[in-house]
Amino acid sequence: MTLNRRTILAALGTVALAASPLTASGQDLPRNIRMVIGSTSTGGDTYQNSAIVAEALAEHLGVNIKVDPVGTSEGLKALDRDSRGTTIMLHHDQIYLSHVYGVPGNDDPFANYVIGPTVAINPGNAFLVPASSPYQTMEDILAAAEAGTAVRVAIQPGGVSEIGFTAMQNAARVNAPGSEANVVAVNTGSQADKNQAMWDGLADVINGSIQANEQFTQLPADDAKAMRFVWITARPATLEQAPEAGMGDTTRDDFMQFASPATSVTLDGSEDFAFDKEFFLLYNKDMDPALMDTIDAALAEIYAEGSIQQKQAAAFFIPNFQARDAALAHLSAKRDRISGIVDQLKAE
Repeated sequence: MTLNRRTILAALGTVALAASPLTASGQDLPRNIRMVIGSTSTGGDTYQNSAIVAEALAEHLGVNIKVDPVGTSEGLKALDRDSRGTTIMLHHDQIYLSHVYGVPGNDDPFANYVIGPTVAINPGNAFLVPASSPYQTMEDILAAAEAGTAVRVAIQPGGVSEIGFTAMQNAARVNAPGSEANVVAVNTGSQADKNQAMWDGLADVINGSIQANEQFTQLPADDAKAMRFVWITARPATLEQAPEAGMGDTTRDDFMQFASPATSVTLDGSEDFAFDKEFFLLYNKDMDPALMDTIDAALAEIYAEGSIQQKQAAAFFIPNFQARDAALAHLSAKRDRISGIVDQLKAE
């Protein structure tokens, strides 16, 4: 997704540019900023995307920004404690999905924090099986559940992986009522934990990502760590924006075979479920708005310049800058839509 400078600066609306109409300055920001993320893994997509954004912001503003993978709960606690602007957070839809799912300790982020700009979409949110698995497709997995076989799925509760798991259960229920009980959650943590659950034989399917797991799909089939993709949750229109070369040794066309409509996980018997995983900033609600404006304006300028898009695309992310007000409206609407789906799936 390519955005020119005029479009981005216009989208900022009332954002105050600290130094001049076209230049954001970091002179009023703390010299050292901690960017906490809702993951404890340095090998997953959250860390990879955050590192790209942190590096660009640090260089543009002339400050030091350290990405700290502390996990969702610890990240929010750190953000709660710091209104000075020395701690900011970058995470994805899990922030509000945890609240939608009622995970203890996860309050409504829209009420308790300031939602900052969006920065990227990961079109590679995925589910995988061991290379030796008898399940070749999602159709095989749902058929096994219908036949009475328990299919264990490793997820991180209350997040993007759980919304995919819920969709699997719902598809099983739509196809064969009662079979959803055989799609069983194995609750783990970050990506490394989900991978390990597979390797330890504790899960038949895991949530993963193209960025973190493609490398394991290239291992020899007899390697104990070898995996295969079975489903990518992204909307096809989003995945089509990814680089044609794909990631690693897997092309975009290869990945498209695991997304709708080639791979169908039905929502209601006629429409497929699809979900884009989006990354955005969060600020302490008592942080000086001028500091938020400085960071937001810097991001606008960074995306207008264009080199960050190349880095994100190389890591198979879709650049997706939206200024703070637009991001809040977009993510609020998305939260409401997902809440409706989750409520419906729970009720049926």
